[in-house]
Amino acid sequence: MSYPISHKMSTLKPSVIREILKYSSDPNVISFAAGNPASETFPVEKIAAITADILQKDPTAALQYSLSEGYPALRTTLERWLAQDYGIDFSENTLLITSGAQQGIDLVTKCLCDEGDTVLVEKPTFIGALNTFRSYGAQLAPVELEEDGLSLASLQAAWEGAHNPRFLYVIPTFQNPSGVVTSLQKRRAILDFARAHDLLILEDNPYGDLRIDGEPVPTIKSLDRGGDRVIYLGSFSKILAPALRVGFVVARDELASKLAVAKQTTDVHSNSLAQIICNEFLTRWDVGEHIAGLQATYRKKAQTMCEAIDRYLGGKITYRKPQGGLFLWCTLPDGIDMLDFCERCVKAGLALVPGNAFYTDESQPCHSFRVNYSTPSDEEILKGVQIMAEMIRTFA
Repeated sequence: MSYPISHKMSTLKPSVIREILKYSSDPNVISFAAGNPASETFPVEKIAAITADILQKDPTAALQYSLSEGYPALRTTLERWLAQDYGIDFSENTLLITSGAQQGIDLVTKCLCDEGDTVLVEKPTFIGALNTFRSYGAQLAPVELEEDGLSLASLQAAWEGAHNPRFLYVIPTFQNPSGVVTSLQKRRAILDFARAHDLLILEDNPYGDLRIDGEPVPTIKSLDRGGDRVIYLGSFSKILAPALRVGFVVARDELASKLAVAKQTTDVHSNSLAQIICNEFLTRWDVGEHIAGLQATYRKKAQTMCEAIDRYLGGKITYRKPQGGLFLWCTLPDGIDMLDFCERCVKAGLALVPGNAFYTDESQPCHSFRVNYSTPSDEEILKGVQIMAEMIRTFA
């Protein structure tokens, strides 16, 4: 039988990363393609203890229907944390719990975009966001990235050429896939641009706590005095465990009320047990100590990856040493076809993500690919980099 698929879904392609990860099920393939946090960082014993306590003391709260806006205690805890550590003003902003930050992207797009409207995005940017925007029929306007964040000239050009631009989607801290950290000066300039052009900013910050080098930079949301220009997304996926599927969105009160209605039509509410686990973790244990442990783990993994690349690929590829996050953005020399290189690596037992997968137009030329250092073991990192070196030699 032939099913009449809607136009907006018929043009949507499967996530390239999800397709590549199918190769990772082969035990003989090393994956540098995932975006997963290191499983050894999951606080399994603490989550088990919290879960047992919840189900013994108040199972109804965890298992019954709940509020679409989220578990009240968790919302309060998060507002206190974000105000204290991130300088976010909640006097006219509301925090809603979502099923991961990915759902936050979906709800914001559902509420703000009609088919044919434009979303401005970094080039390159997160594949999950691109597919969400496409699923609502939005046009995508890419903005070039520089070493310190968005090119302001490219942002101006993208805005001028856009049909009904609705918002700018950015990952200013440890950007996925590039790892770029937008400077404070650029963050202020982006906010000024948004105010001058009546443009909203959707700031996604899934990696902000994973800093391994350098000094923290304030979020754009914290710079938005009045809180009406920036919508802010966060998640527990990278600091606790991704399968909990707990994220949050902070938006001006009038938009937040519409986001809550949109969520009601999507999944009614996020998993109550997972929300209570997150709240108990934040209130019962030293979160700062936990995050310091995450940073130590990723600092070591990033160092192992960088040292291996310098040893086996020195002068053959270029990359930006990470200040945080989970990724390296590696660029091949001219004369080596990136897609051919990634294909040869997969056949040799190493999965990478082609850089053009992060573009609004995948047919555009790209010499870069993304490497993840959080998932593979130290031994897999060394072996995987050696495979990369071997495959580069095949182009000689």
